[in-house]
Amino acid sequence: MQTAEITVGTRGSPLALAQAAETRAALSTALLLPPEDVAVRPIRTTGDRITDRPLIEAGGKGLFTKEIDEALLAGTIDLAVHSAKDLPTWLPDGIVIAACLPREDVRDAFLSPVAQNLGELKRGAALGTSSPRRRAMALNLRPDLRVVDLRGNVGTRMRKLAGGEADATLLAMAGLRRLGLVEQVRSAIAAMDWLPAVGQGTIAITARGNDVATRARLAEIDHRPTSVALSAERACLAVLDGSCRTPIGGWARLDGKTLAFDAIIVKPDGSHAHRTALEGSAADAEHIGATAGAELVDRGGSDFFAVS
Repeated sequence: MQTAEITVGTRGSPLALAQAAETRAALSTALLLPPEDVAVRPIRTTGDRITDRPLIEAGGKGLFTKEIDEALLAGTIDLAVHSAKDLPTWLPDGIVIAACLPREDVRDAFLSPVAQNLGELKRGAALGTSSPRRRAMALNLRPDLRVVDLRGNVGTRMRKLAGGEADATLLAMAGLRRLGLVEQVRSAIAAMDWLPAVGQGTIAITARGNDVATRARLAEIDHRPTSVALSAERACLAVLDGSCRTPIGGWARLDGKTLAFDAIIVKPDGSHAHRTALEGSAADAEHIGATAGAELVDRGGSDFFAVS
């Protein structure tokens, strides 16, 4: 039986499989490989299995990568495809982000059967989200809202919204575009007004750090502007000790050799927020991100994210 030349690991959700298919097509084109030589292997993660409680109670973002990381380190897959915003701040030893595909729309989308945007929701309306960032930013603008936990993949959350579990929800435009569901969007929130999650819209591809051959292949499909932007955003996250519990937004973008970066931290209850903006050379992306993170730490204090 013929075996694939490259095996790609991914979660099994419709969005994850769409992102793996995009990666497979890019590799096939760049390396002149028949599509069948790039196999996609779905892997069910701990995060996919937990449906009875918020993920922050069970361990956070790493629950969506644990089993995939284990398969990568064991050599049963050659690379892994992730939504960059789902990656933990610190990757396991031996694993690196080896490439990024061109970034999709970074904005959050507003979905609701009763309102066109967040401002139109009635007082006390239920906003469904499991994202601490979206929760905190919404409460910062609309402290009257009632935020309810709304978990699951994109399709599940949309079904829950249609079933009346919430009056509105917020989802990533990138995921809706990749799934062909943009017609469900009532409005998209301008990124500068509502900073996205670090890495939002980016497909990040991880590999073993010592796998020189695979990393060389992935370099052929790496979109450098996206990788540079992600490095700045994740450097900021690292300084802020970012986790799935911490409401943090960050957006870096390149204009030629200049990188602009905006970041925000918000108290979990939405009561206070601090924002910063920096600009500099793309070659200093990580330093720019780390500097922004340090500035926000200084402004907010060490206990800024503490829940009172």
